[in-house]
Amino acid sequence: MPEKHEHAVALQRCRSYNPQQVHLAISRQLELLGGADCFFQKGQRVLIKPNLIVPKGPDMPAQTHPEVIYAMAKIVKEAGAFPVVGDSPAWSTPAGCLKVLGIDQRLKELGVEIVNLNKPVRMKIARVSVGISRVALEADAIINLPKLKAHQQLGATFAFKNMYGCVAGLAGKEKAYWHFARGGEVESFCRMIIGIYQKLNPVLNIIDGIVAMEGQGPINGRPREVGYLVAGTDPTACERVCCDLVGFEPADLPLLVTAGKMGVGIPTDEPISIVGDTFTKPACSNFKPAIQTPLRFSFGHICKSIAKQCIILLKNLFCSRKGDA
Repeated sequence: MPEKHEHAVALQRCRSYNPQQVHLAISRQLELLGGADCFFQKGQRVLIKPNLIVPKGPDMPAQTHPEVIYAMAKIVKEAGAFPVVGDSPAWSTPAGCLKVLGIDQRLKELGVEIVNLNKPVRMKIARVSVGISRVALEADAIINLPKLKAHQQLGATFAFKNMYGCVAGLAGKEKAYWHFARGGEVESFCRMIIGIYQKLNPVLNIIDGIVAMEGQGPINGRPREVGYLVAGTDPTACERVCCDLVGFEPADLPLLVTAGKMGVGIPTDEPISIVGDTFTKPACSNFKPAIQTPLRFSFGHICKSIAKQCIILLKNLFCSRKGDA
C-alpha cells in the first residue's frame, strides 16, 4: 500500500469550478498525499460528506460547490469503490440541496447513492450522549468536503465543524439542540465537535476554498474568491493552512484553540509541511470576518428552525407529487 503523508497538506491552486480543472486538482492532491489507495479501496463504501445546509444554488457559497462533490465522487468511482453522498442539512434534505445545486441527476447517472445521515446511534462524546448517524458510522471510509467559510459563532469553519452534520437525533434537530444545551460554554461545545470528528475519523479532508464565504457565514455571507483547494488527513493542519490563506489567526478560533488543548492534530508550534502549490500569506487579503453572535441558540430560534424545516419539506413533497401527476 502507498505511504500516506500523515501531517502534510496538499495545496492546489484552482481558479474556477471548470469540471476538468477541479477533477485534475483533486486528483493531483491525492497523488501528493500518497495516492488514492491510501484513502479508499476497491469495493469499499465511501461516504462523501459535503457541507449541505440550505437549498441555495452554487452562486451563493453556503454549500460545497457541486463540481467539487462530483469530482470527488467520480474519483472514488474510478477507483472501483462505491461513492455515497450524504448529510443532514439544517433545512431540506440532501437530495433537495443537491437538486438546487444542479447535481442530483449527474450523481445518479454516475451511480452515486444519495443518503440522509439519519438513524442515530447514541454515543458518549465529551461527557454527553450524542446521536451519530449509523449511515456514517457504517461507511468503510469518510471523505470530508467542507466549504471554507467565515462563521458568526465560531469565527470560521474549515474541517472540524463539517462532521457535525453527522449528528442525527431529535428528528434532525439535535444539532440545534446542542447549540442550545452546550452553546453557553464554548470550549465544551468545541470539545464535542472535535470528539464527533474523532469518532467518525475521516480518512481525508478536502476544503473547498475556490470561492469561499466571507462575512456572516455560514449562510448569509458574501462570495469571495480565494482560489485554492486544501487537502490533508490532519484537520488541525488543514485549518491552520486555511487561516493563512484568508489572514485569520488560529488563536482567535475556538475550535483550533480547543484542539490544541486536547492534543488533537499537529502541535501549534510545529511547522506544517505543504506540498503542491505555494502562496504568500495571506492569499486573499482583507477577507472579511463575521461579526460574532452568541453560540447558544435560544429556544425560540430552535422553534423557528423546526418550522422552517417543516415548510421546506412540505414544499418539496408537494412539488414531488405535482411532478408525478
